[in-house]
Amino acid sequence: MLSWVFCGCSKGDSGGNDMLRRELQAIADSVPGKVGVAVIMPDGDTVTINNDADYQMMSVFKLHEALAVCHALDRQGVSLDTIISFPRSEMDPDTWSPMLKEHAEENLNLSVEELLRYILQQSDNNASNLLFDRIVSVEDCDRFIRESTGIDDFRISYTERQMHRNHALADGNRSTPLACARLIEKVFFDSIVSHHKQRVVQEILLDCQTGLDRIYAPLKDKPGIALAHKTGSGFRNSEGILMAHNDVGRVTLPDGRTYVLAIMIKDFNGSEDEASAVMAKISMTIHNAL
Repeated sequence: MLSWVFCGCSKGDSGGNDMLRRELQAIADSVPGKVGVAVIMPDGDTVTINNDADYQMMSVFKLHEALAVCHALDRQGVSLDTIISFPRSEMDPDTWSPMLKEHAEENLNLSVEELLRYILQQSDNNASNLLFDRIVSVEDCDRFIRESTGIDDFRISYTERQMHRNHALADGNRSTPLACARLIEKVFFDSIVSHHKQRVVQEILLDCQTGLDRIYAPLKDKPGIALAHKTGSGFRNSEGILMAHNDVGRVTLPDGRTYVLAIMIKDFNGSEDEASAVMAKISMTIHNAL
């Protein structure tokens, strides 16, 4: 299945960026699904492929959630050391939750920072649901990101709990690739929440443990490169089609330059490993161009 490819570049599109765009288009054309790519280059130029607003974010939205949680605590004058107590019985044992595997106690007491680490580094669904239940609503999360960043090509409407019960609701948490790339960029270059809390979010993203076979795969053996990123993986529909496979990150090169890359794949007729290999190829193509 071939995807229609629409591309855009800012600032007049340099020759080098035009060549990169063509290479990315060729990769997208070869994939059995729709591939969206957004790159914010070291000089601020952007290159986009299929930058539509219909990609399910899946766990990528947990970055939006983490920032909204930090903002809510800022407004209350509360630190990330604040402890949240909750019974294990309130958690869903059938959803993705490394937190429950690592904590066997019946009554858990975890700091907000620990919960942020679970949602950002391991995409823990129970931790995400808990933070939405206790600290910030889905509606307030969506509103805060729009108002604080000016980014509006996204929507957050549902929790992991709701999507787990009805997979079709995942369409309600969607974004363009560029909107996700812009948010990662702002996490590192703009002031969204208080300095300490934003610094904690940055550090957590640098230690993300999921999706290391995606953007990071072709970079892991290259010295002096750092990746701060957030992944998201989707459900399969009744026909076995993978609905979403995402990775959004900021790459720091050995010379100090940085670029931001968002890759979002939808309706992929293949395995998760194959979708990750597409991302790795895109990542290597962009790295080589720089």
